Amino acid sequence: MEVAPEAEPPVCRLMDYGRYVYARTKRERESRKTRKETEVKEIRLRPKIGDHDLKFKVKRMREFLDEGSKVRVRLRFRGREITHPEVAKAVLERVHGELEDVAVVESAPLMDGRTLVMLLAPRPDKR
Repeated sequence: MEVAPEAEPPVCRLMDYGRYVYARTKRERESRKTRKETEVKEIRLRPKIGDHDLKFKVKRMREFLDEGSKVRVRLRFRGREITHPEVAKAVLERVHGELEDVAVVESAPLMDGRTLVMLLAPRPDKR
């Protein structure tokens, strides 16, 4: 097997190819273990959500953010609720206000069909 082709003269070594492939896959597997993959958790809400229900959902979001996951808050409109998007935006602003200490808004509230979506990420200084 050629080890250093750009060296003068090129360097070659006799080796067991199966052993080399095994060692290479083992190194790749180890590097995959150390890599941190961020998860995106999703919480679904409604515009007419109750006070206690919202507090419970915010508590769950806080747990997800503390784990290091991102949180997608999806506020779904049903029926004629869509005629009052300001109510839904107020709910999302309230969620952001309660999670300001642990989260930063990665993408602002956006309409996606009949849903309003906001993405929260953990604060970089809290990790």
